[in-house]
Amino acid sequence: MSSSNVELIDKLKGVRLEILNELKKVIVGQDDVLEKILIALFANGHILLEGVPGLAKTLLISSLSKALNLKFSRIQFTPDLMPSDITGTDILSENKSDGKRYFEYIQGPIFANIILADEINRTPPKTQAALLQAMQEYEITNGNQTYKLDQPFIVLATQNPIEQEGTYPLPEAQLDRFMFNIIIDYPSYAEEIEIVKVTTKAQTSQIKPVISGKDIIAIQRAILDIPVSEHVFEYAVKLVRKTRPNLEDSDPETSDLISWGAGPRASQYLVLAAKSRAALQGRLTPSEDDVKFVAPLVLRHRVLPSFKAEAEGIKSTDIINKLLK
Repeated sequence: MSSSNVELIDKLKGVRLEILNELKKVIVGQDDVLEKILIALFANGHILLEGVPGLAKTLLISSLSKALNLKFSRIQFTPDLMPSDITGTDILSENKSDGKRYFEYIQGPIFANIILADEINRTPPKTQAALLQAMQEYEITNGNQTYKLDQPFIVLATQNPIEQEGTYPLPEAQLDRFMFNIIIDYPSYAEEIEIVKVTTKAQTSQIKPVISGKDIIAIQRAILDIPVSEHVFEYAVKLVRKTRPNLEDSDPETSDLISWGAGPRASQYLVLAAKSRAALQGRLTPSEDDVKFVAPLVLRHRVLPSFKAEAEGIKSTDIINKLLK
């Protein structure tokens, strides 16, 4: 690992505290959620957030973009949203000098650094798929032209877990593009008192930028350079393979509770996220504990419970916790 990258990792612990301090000016509680979002951000991974309305998901993400000094874009997913509403469209323009007409490409809201895909499961699969190329390849194709997206590029999609009427479940291929699935829960009693106090008076706090996009990219590259012990690689891969039923590596206790297990991308994300968590805490190599911490976030949306598990009220998180024990 190069000395410049070691310096970046050393500074990251302080940067993390600065970002959290800025966000706490407007966000009450949610420390655990903020920590997990930063892990995915510096591991260059997309995030699927689940929580009931009114838990400040939008405020959290827009505030994060200000602290990181990144361009923010919010897309409200609705049943009538078209792919071109996300990626952009050609419009007919006229050259004022000679009167000739030509098609001009107008970029859509996807051309930003942090994308909030609000209520992503409210739009049909065709429109959901418009995000796939952007999330995987960091580019958009319009007609015969391909446009590169600016880095860093992170999609944070939200899902409402209680209103299932008029929703389109995300296909497994799209779910697999998200590094983390983070559940945002209700605040505690003390936090809710503080939220009411803060939000029912005139707002004076302004979030100041802590870091630039260029620095984030440099840190993301430094995290890729972090060395990982062989036993940590083995632990991550063995854990993922245990989620696959009816294989020699599968766990006998949970095999009949799983209909479909996690793919190789889960193993990659476990190691990347473990590296990022270690770096955010100022450590130069991840441990098995880092893998254990990120495992529910990486595996929750990749492990499909069987009919037997559903009948017994066992969720994917319960299965993952059994495997971790």
